[in-house]
Amino acid sequence: MRRFFMALLLVSAALVLTACAHHQTTLYDRLGGLTTIDAVVENLLYRIADDEDMVGFFANTNIDFFAESLASKLCEVSDGPCQYEGPSMERAHQHMGLTDVHFNRLVEHLDAAMQAEDISLGVRNELLGRLAPMYADVMRLQ
Repeated sequence: MRRFFMALLLVSAALVLTACAHHQTTLYDRLGGLTTIDAVVENLLYRIADDEDMVGFFANTNIDFFAESLASKLCEVSDGPCQYEGPSMERAHQHMGLTDVHFNRLVEHLDAAMQAEDISLGVRNELLGRLAPMYADVMRLQ
């Protein structure tokens, strides 16, 4: 009986340490770091390019700069080592005339891009949850 309780204690301790270690990792780490973020951004850009309703918003955009800025923003939002230095979300989207349909389509493309990189549902939802407060600035709601 004593061995049973000792084994139970060791298993419990291992589970607690595993749970603590998971909570100490950043969203950035759970996403897979900058390599995965860059892959998600690249995948997202291909999805946008293939979407007739979305590609027009990027017709006059420096795609390399946009990709770097978006990756930096995702890195920063996920507690990674990056610091976003681009324009505010409000300024970046001020003349775009976005609707909820456009916004939702971009979110769908971003989620699909993350799925393509094998990012788990929980991690995807956490990132989208951190991006959600930017909705008002992107949509220029006051």
